[in-house]
Amino acid sequence: MAKASFISLLCMFLFLSYLFNDVKCDAPFAPALYVFGDSVVDSGNNNYLQTLIKVNYKPYGIDFPFGATGRFTNGKTVADYVAQSLGLPFAPPYLGLSSHVDKRRIITGVNYASGSAGILPESGTALGKNLDFGTQIKYFQDTVTKNLPKFFKSHLELSHYLSKSIFFIVIGNNDYLNNYIQPARYNSSKIYTPQHFGQLLLGLLKTHLKKLYTLGARKFVVADVAPVGCLPAVVNSIKPKPTTPCAENLNGLVTFFNAGLPKILLELRKTLPGSKFVQGEVYKILYDMNQNPSKYGLLDAMAPCCVSSKTTGLCFGNREPCQNRSTHLYWDLVHPSQQAYSLIAKSAFSTGSFLANIKLTAEKP
Repeated sequence: MAKASFISLLCMFLFLSYLFNDVKCDAPFAPALYVFGDSVVDSGNNNYLQTLIKVNYKPYGIDFPFGATGRFTNGKTVADYVAQSLGLPFAPPYLGLSSHVDKRRIITGVNYASGSAGILPESGTALGKNLDFGTQIKYFQDTVTKNLPKFFKSHLELSHYLSKSIFFIVIGNNDYLNNYIQPARYNSSKIYTPQHFGQLLLGLLKTHLKKLYTLGARKFVVADVAPVGCLPAVVNSIKPKPTTPCAENLNGLVTFFNAGLPKILLELRKTLPGSKFVQGEVYKILYDMNQNPSKYGLLDAMAPCCVSSKTTGLCFGNREPCQNRSTHLYWDLVHPSQQAYSLIAKSAFSTGSFLANIKLTAEKP
């Protein structure tokens, strides 16, 4: 057996066995990872925007190799774990790719995600500027038309590269958290019933995913909306405080979106030739972690690890966080800890169906 083939088979075995451990292989399982979404996967785009929602300061990144990069947690995000599992470097933030050297990094993927962003353009904008999902796709279009062609000999070669790349999408949380359940700032809850609002979001999401397809994307991993009623910022703001770990009436709002998401992804898979759509079930795992933290080795499912602002939900700067960060579900009042992201990544994005549907290979791109 040729050495390259043996390494590929070995890497595939390690990938299946130790998906989210620090296993390094010569052959990545996809040529690139393109990330779209909100603060759950933002790797630093909000550093370059006029917004209250940015985390380019300590104690953010205290457990990340490069310190405070603009990631909304103490270490790696879900997107980082997915990149690691694919054998790829962490996708750099699009707005940070300013130099000629940086532009060359796009060949292994780019992160377009933005804290407070949603599917709807207005979501989260009460807190400052963000890159909504449509804007993120416009930036990806620029990447495809202006930057990527420099690395390929033909349009066919570029198309093949894009068809093998993974498109990882975590969006929709802020359409509820920083829109629908904020009636003082937004009127969406006065215009739409929860069911109609979910349908509105799904319709726009479907349009955006089809746009990505026309730009060359074929392999999609789309997360559902998290249980927003379980976030400490939400639970602590309700008077009187819920007697249950989560505000279940608020969780009920997102169920209309989550219930319709599988149908939308199935429709797209059937109508878009060569496409693969896989749902990441974030709601289920994060909800269970809130209800049964000890099951996951967590000791605290509500108290944030850092001293946080009640206004933004983010950590105050340069204050010492908790020491036992691996036992906390939440890093600040809104975002999970690195440990929680690791558990979410393993549960929501490492199933057999994920591997089978995306059809990752150990061949070199």
